[in-house]
Amino acid sequence: MIRKEDLFQAGRFSKPHGVKGELTLLTDFPVPEQINSPYLICDMDGILVPFFTESYRPKGNASVLVKLENVDDETTARRFAGRAVYYPRSAQVGGSATENDNWQQRTGYVLESQDGDELGVITGVDNETVNTLLHVDRHGKKLLIPAVDEWIISVDRTEKRITMSLPEGLTDLQ
Repeated sequence: MIRKEDLFQAGRFSKPHGVKGELTLLTDFPVPEQINSPYLICDMDGILVPFFTESYRPKGNASVLVKLENVDDETTARRFAGRAVYYPRSAQVGGSATENDNWQQRTGYVLESQDGDELGVITGVDNETVNTLLHVDRHGKKLLIPAVDEWIISVDRTEKRITMSLPEGLTDLQ
């Protein structure tokens, strides 16, 4: 049985690309060179269903063209439009602590500085702008912190803590 806690959300299918069944996968994170999994998982009306991939190729920084097995025409591909796409956590590859992760999954994590000072709790994520922003509640005061991968020192998924090296004065801005 596929359990959601064993997966990370890669993004969402938008629309078919061309007429041969290829789909555009929009992501919330930089697209890795490869995903170490022969399949992806789609939420099909509340049921997590695996689909084997025939091909996978990046299309810019925030989208991937995916060809699924047995999806060979535009009509079949349309059934996937708008569906959430997941990969097994074991398929994550690449460098940084967050490169293959979805920031939405970090809501509720405690954000702390490199000095160990607690900055607050991540209450939301705004990815409607070019730069993803973390909404942080700091004792009732709302902070907006850019989700810059280079600033991440560590992510502790067990303790639900993210340690960042932030530029001086960033937390003082209103």
